[in-house]
Amino acid sequence: MITINSKTELASLINSIKLSNKTIGFIPTMGALHQGHLSLVSESKKQCNISIVSIFVNPTQFNDLSDLEKYPRTLESDLKFLDEIDCDIVFTPENEEMYPKKDNRIFDFGNIDKVMEGAFRPGHFNGVAQIVSKLFDIVKPNCAFFGKKDFQQVAIINNMVKQLNYNIQIISCQIIREKSGLAMSSRNERLSPENRKKASFIYETILEAKKLAKLKTVNDVKTFVENKFTENTDLKLEYFEIVDDFSLQSVKNWTDSQNITACIVAHIEGVRLIDNIKIDLK
Repeated sequence: MITINSKTELASLINSIKLSNKTIGFIPTMGALHQGHLSLVSESKKQCNISIVSIFVNPTQFNDLSDLEKYPRTLESDLKFLDEIDCDIVFTPENEEMYPKKDNRIFDFGNIDKVMEGAFRPGHFNGVAQIVSKLFDIVKPNCAFFGKKDFQQVAIINNMVKQLNYNIQIISCQIIREKSGLAMSSRNERLSPENRKKASFIYETILEAKKLAKLKTVNDVKTFVENKFTENTDLKLEYFEIVDDFSLQSVKNWTDSQNITACIVAHIEGVRLIDNIKIDLK
């Protein structure tokens, strides 16, 4: 496994890979790797000749500076994990390498960045687009792999790829869950063992909501979830939305769309956790 922290050095290596007609799979991460990330690398290894992982905690996508400061940084163990699964290249730049000067680009995503995460974390997706586009320009991947846990982010990346005319296939992979059902996340590491167990309530509730969708209206399902969180004093619900997969706009009736996903964010122990579940009415 090759570890590189220089854009110039990585670009040179990428050129030699391209000359040998090998395909590149890319997994951009902010580190604190878990099995969810490693599953993306495994998928890349199945589909591409060379797999590249970036580890960079991107400051421009944090609208809360305390959240940026608290974000776990575990580079040593991250590199060990990646070496164990035979990742080919890891890119670990410093801030100055990725942002030698301020990035003033503003992306227009229409309405898809105005809802859910975009509404609660203003500027977040613009920061995501800034860093991912920078990384795409360096890595020039054939495929890029993202987890479906970040449902709205995948929609943003797909939109950005079209806007910037990248010839990159965006592949979204299934959510990897802990035994309790809690979606794997780097933020889970900030939870005490007790609250990590309690956080499984998020998945339990949206699983119930999915079942209820076959029997109740959209509004009934949303009320059900809101009431469940009102009763549970350990967790605080930030939002629960039922949206069209492509427009990301809320649906009022199950007949409004053939592709519907329920998205949720809740807080426990000061940690913000995100999850989603596909609604299948068949």
